[in-house]
Amino acid sequence: MITEPELVGEPGPDGPADVVSGFGRGPSAAGRRRGKALLWGAVGAVVASAVWATAVFAYGIGGDRKPDPRGYRVESDTCAAVELKALAKAVGEPSAEPSTELDGIEHPALHRIRCTVGFTVAAAPAPDGEEDSGWSTGYQASLTAELHKETDPRPEFEASSTLTEIDGTGVDRVERVPGLGDLAYLVIMEDESMSVRVVDGGAVVTLTLTSWMSPPDIDNGTESLPEVVDQPEMLAHRADLISDTREVMKALKS
Repeated sequence: MITEPELVGEPGPDGPADVVSGFGRGPSAAGRRRGKALLWGAVGAVVASAVWATAVFAYGIGGDRKPDPRGYRVESDTCAAVELKALAKAVGEPSAEPSTELDGIEHPALHRIRCTVGFTVAAAPAPDGEEDSGWSTGYQASLTAELHKETDPRPEFEASSTLTEIDGTGVDRVERVPGLGDLAYLVIMEDESMSVRVVDGGAVVTLTLTSWMSPPDIDNGTESLPEVVDQPEMLAHRADLISDTREVMKALKS
């Protein structure tokens, strides 16, 4: 929040009169009024400059009042540069190249792309510790990158952190992620999916990790499904998701 800077040394009602050079003559009333008007005009200019400088520093607003792009590039071919090395090491190698979704935007005011990456499906261990329960588990990551060129995205970004539901799924909790962009949150959903959301100047980056469980094929005459296994523990991959978000942000600048 930007607050109005405190004025230090503001003259009080009993303070000394303005000193005006005039060959030893005392200042006239009109001169005193004119001098005070000039003084307060100068103070007002200083305050306005300080507020604007704070806004530029804190919100990444450019000199033309547009958000600072910070060197980010969001184009239709951006998905090809996405590498999720930390997640791949943790949950399995990507099963294919990142795919570009069809809801991209390339407009003078906003560029947006969305990519999805599926990871290799693995067998889920049974509750008793056996290697194969018959169930399989898989992960998918989705990246949304936006570059706002006309309007500062930070106020809307900050407001979205107060949502209690996103696309019909409840928000379990929201945590601040320090040292990432201008402002970053880890959003943990009630379905155990996780997102890292970052605003950096005019760029907004969201990397989401979801998991799914697939039952075994029961068309082999088995009368019932094997015992249901637990969903993967998503929070174990929190650090990997944050690390890959950081690397994605670097890739968007290359």
